Amino acid sequence: MLAAGLTGGIGSGKSTVAGMLSARGAVVIDADLIAREVVAPGGPAYEPLVRRFGSSALAADGQIDRPALAAMAFGDPQALADLNAITHPAIGAVMAARRFEHQGDGEIVILDIPLLVAAHRGALQLDAVIVVDCPPDLALERLVGLRAMEPSDAEARIAAQPSREERLVGADFVLDNAGTRDYLAGQVDSLWARLVELEAAGR
Repeated sequence: MLAAGLTGGIGSGKSTVAGMLSARGAVVIDADLIAREVVAPGGPAYEPLVRRFGSSALAADGQIDRPALAAMAFGDPQALADLNAITHPAIGAVMAARRFEHQGDGEIVILDIPLLVAAHRGALQLDAVIVVDCPPDLALERLVGLRAMEPSDAEARIAAQPSREERLVGADFVLDNAGTRDYLAGQVDSLWARLVELEAAGR
């Protein structure tokens, strides 16, 4: 098995790349989906979030109101730090368990982690880190134009993530997503071929 971390700033196209890699045969473990699991009622992060953020973080059905929680956290450094301190360990534990389910099975496992940091490489025993890169102004344009986000909200979310430079420092592979989808797909093809080679070599 080869395990690779996939990361990129919001609006970079990371989810598009994850889908392309899945279509080529990768097993994708998505931190965003796991984030939804751990904050569901009964999940390990649910009660701590309610204690920290109160009923304002809840929807009428008792689920965590993710947009409301995001509105409370983004733009307030302490609230964001508290949110991350509650959710990140829970997400990390689930990701690690699912990654090690594939140990020794000859597959290529992609761990899709928006906020991938250096510590993930050791904790998740990553063989490589893939960064999907694009200029911040293009990411902002995509968030506003394609996701209909308010510019101020999009800017706050970009600012809350690791910088472009910080992500690139830890990259083994960089995919440039400032061009067309076909251009990106060609890069993914080359990346996939390289990952297959590395897995076969027992990296």
